[in-house]
Amino acid sequence: MPVLVDFYADWCGPCKTMGPILEQVATQHQGKLKIIKIDVDRNQAVAQQFRVQSIPTLILFHKGQPVWRQAGVVPGPQITQALQAYLT
Repeated sequence: MPVLVDFYADWCGPCKTMGPILEQVATQHQGKLKIIKIDVDRNQAVAQQFRVQSIPTLILFHKGQPVWRQAGVVPGPQITQALQAYLT
C-alpha cells in the first residue's frame, strides 16, 4: 500500500491548509492509501534524513521508496493525479 507522508509543524499556516485536503484524499482512497503526518519539530532527524527544507512537504512512498515529492500547499486533484500510478 502506498504511504503519503505529510511533513508539517503545528505553527505552520500552509500546513493547516493541507489538513482538510489530506482528509479528503484519505477519504477518496480509503483502503488503498495510508497517510502519515510527521511533525518536523518533534522528528528533526527524520526530516533531515529526507531533506525536508520547507513545510508542508509531501512525500509518496511506494514499496518503501520515495516516488513523488512536493513542497507547499498541493491541491487535492494534483495529489490524486500523482497517486494514480501507485493505487491498485
